[in-house]
Amino acid sequence: MTRPVRLYRKFFTVGSWTILSRITGFLRDIIIAALFGSGPIAEAFQVAFSLPNLFRRLFAEGTVNTAFVPIFARKVRQKERPEAFARDVFSGLTGFLIALTLIAQAAMPWLVLAMASGFRGDGRFDLAVDFGRICFPYILFIALAALLGGILNAFGRFAAAAAAPVLLNLVLIGAMALAIWAGFDPGTALAWGVPVAGLAQFLLLLEAARRAGFRPVPCWPRLTPDIRRLAVVAVPAILAGGVVQVNLLVGRQVASHFDGAIQWLAVADRLYQLPLGVVGISIGVVLLPDLSKRLAGGDVDGAREAFNRANEFALALTLPAALALIVIPLPLVSVLFERGAFTRADSLATAAALAIYGAGLPAFVLQKTLQPLFFAREDTRTPFRHAFVAMLANAVIAIGLIPVAGYLSAAFGTTLSSWLMVLLLWRSSRRFGESARFDERLRAVVPRAGLAAVVMAAVVFGIGTALESALITPGFRYVALALLIGAGAAAYFGAAILLRAISISNLRSHLSGG
Repeated sequence: MTRPVRLYRKFFTVGSWTILSRITGFLRDIIIAALFGSGPIAEAFQVAFSLPNLFRRLFAEGTVNTAFVPIFARKVRQKERPEAFARDVFSGLTGFLIALTLIAQAAMPWLVLAMASGFRGDGRFDLAVDFGRICFPYILFIALAALLGGILNAFGRFAAAAAAPVLLNLVLIGAMALAIWAGFDPGTALAWGVPVAGLAQFLLLLEAARRAGFRPVPCWPRLTPDIRRLAVVAVPAILAGGVVQVNLLVGRQVASHFDGAIQWLAVADRLYQLPLGVVGISIGVVLLPDLSKRLAGGDVDGAREAFNRANEFALALTLPAALALIVIPLPLVSVLFERGAFTRADSLATAAALAIYGAGLPAFVLQKTLQPLFFAREDTRTPFRHAFVAMLANAVIAIGLIPVAGYLSAAFGTTLSSWLMVLLLWRSSRRFGESARFDERLRAVVPRAGLAAVVMAAVVFGIGTALESALITPGFRYVALALLIGAGAAAYFGAAILLRAISISNLRSHLSGG
């Protein structure tokens, strides 16, 4: 019982910081929506900010999470000079990112067109190019911060890396507030806040790494055997990450041809990212190093226990969240975002996309539990092959449905291709034997949690209908939404306890870490 409790405790540590990050992110996006609505400034910023994030996911998360962490964790376990390996990776990544940033500055107009060709010929294009040049240096700081976070995670220290995104949101909020107070252009201030926030995140992780005993002293990059091994593992991971980014790119390209759609999809993405971040990302961060250490030590039973409890934790929290996004998307969007320049029409358009994303939420989370099975074994090729197939499916669906679904075809493509990815990962994971098999406890809990989620959906639908007028009444809508969410949570956990999907004693133990 000690091991799963300790794992749950790590999930809650990362999840708690992720909740705070998502709350501050909500506040950031609420302010952006209120100031700019779904107009050209909002859409130009979304595209500009997505550029460094695209490369971050490729070269930072793609390398760190899937290639660096398993190798580094093995070196830590076997005491094979992990600090020297980390220092070489840090130096090499720094040089690469500086070169990438300089190239991107010159190529920014082409990068913007690659992200949003629908901007060609209107005011959004010039804004996106200007904002993109300001935002792009963020990649240098945030990628190095991701590497430092991977080092900390390998040592079982998750708090600093999980807390870092909070700084991003606070800096961006502060930049907009300062601009409004001083009479500056809030759009430009928002763009300049991005690299400043990246520097703040890097310094936070640098100090945390120093306290953990790692000092990344700059040195000339060396092509050591370990670096070659990292490259062999990382290249398929980067390609797999590239496939995921192509999926996002397809959706953004589709949306760029519909005025306001990039902002609608971004707001919908923010809402479904809350449960995805709290549950899926928290599990992905904790599960990979845990599985890597257990498999390196030959602990197959421990690896299976960790895998099953991660799925149990994920689905027990994701199923009700998914149904809530499907059943009450409009109240969520309108109460949280409908103010200032963000109109009722924007809320309706965003809610439609949110409901579609909600149907894919369990798939997005299950990918976070299935992929570590491969990455912990330094197998990045299989997820890449599956991601490539899912990418093709996403493109066919997103582009093919444009005549009938318009901008919503991008959301349909994302959701359906994510479920295809889960199916492919699950089938391939069968070869890992006992460490990847669902145990009896998981097979019993999931249908019970699903039934409890259906009960919750019926409750929130009924209460949402009764509170329909209150949910659009200024001053009362916040209270009405709080009542709706509270009633849904009470209905789910009550039904889950009655159906024995959740044990009160286990829940108390997990929350206390005891």
